[in-house]
Amino acid sequence: MDKKHIFFFDVMRCVAALAVIIIHALGPYRHELGQIPMGEWITAITFNGFSRWAVPVFILITGALMLNDRRPFDLKYYLSRRLGKVLIPFIAWSLFYAYLSGWTIAGFDAATVKNVLAESYHHSTYYHLGFFYYFIPLYAAIPFLQIFVRRYNDSALYALTGVWLLTTLLFLMRIDGPWSEQFWLYMGLLPLGYILFQKLPINNTTVVIALILGLGGMALGTYMVIENSIAADRYSVGRWFSYKTTNTILAASMIFILAKAYADKIHGSFKKVISVVSQHSLGIYILHPLFLWPMNELALYQGHPIVMIPLWVIISGSGALFTSWLLSRSAKTRWLLP
Repeated sequence: MDKKHIFFFDVMRCVAALAVIIIHALGPYRHELGQIPMGEWITAITFNGFSRWAVPVFILITGALMLNDRRPFDLKYYLSRRLGKVLIPFIAWSLFYAYLSGWTIAGFDAATVKNVLAESYHHSTYYHLGFFYYFIPLYAAIPFLQIFVRRYNDSALYALTGVWLLTTLLFLMRIDGPWSEQFWLYMGLLPLGYILFQKLPINNTTVVIALILGLGGMALGTYMVIENSIAADRYSVGRWFSYKTTNTILAASMIFILAKAYADKIHGSFKKVISVVSQHSLGIYILHPLFLWPMNELALYQGHPIVMIPLWVIISGSGALFTSWLLSRSAKTRWLLP
């Protein structure tokens, strides 16, 4: 297996980018309980519940690759080539999307842009950029986790990850404490990604267990949100759709295991397409809301979610992919995409 390019990570990036777009394309339906037929609302919520693993998958990939890096730590390289590669585009796109937030179908509101920028130190300037507010701080933990992996045996690694998994369950059950800190709950995905990559054997047993736990986690989360929302007569997720809870982590782990188990069976032109989408996955993540803007502002999502969600996923996904490709063609704009 080529250490510089591992195809199953391409598959993971590809499906995670797709799942993110699904989550955002279904957004308008979430709060339409009682306003649209129940079957349509449940369809949209089911799309949501079976896509929540997207963001954790990106972090699992980061943990798998970064904690597996055995090169001596170089602070200057780490800050410029690792952290800087993500931080600088994040700042640039935060400014751009702050400007976009001022635009509605009625025109431009400079006051909205000013307010969004004023809050940007703790709140994203656009809905999808929230990912970077918990992803970028993880770069502070990665060097220490690299040292941990090198100095301690597997038992210590499993113990750390096991404790973290327990806290994700406590968080889901609303048993809060110091373990509910967002940084800790996201950080645990890093060693989990490394374990899934380097330590977990892939065989029929692990695949079946992953399917049972992953699909079960998605189904349970979806069921609980639907039941809680109907009982409250409004969209109510509790923590079931959180990126930091056990059910979502089990689903993300399933995606990792399935990709690792079956990616090598993909060949030909389909493999090339996946590689291209993977190469632009973060570009797609950053750019796709541009193409969802008319859907939201002009209410172009109206129709059955089982048709409209895939339609807008195709429109926004392909538009974002093409735009990312264009930006990558020039050295003057290439730096805008991580």
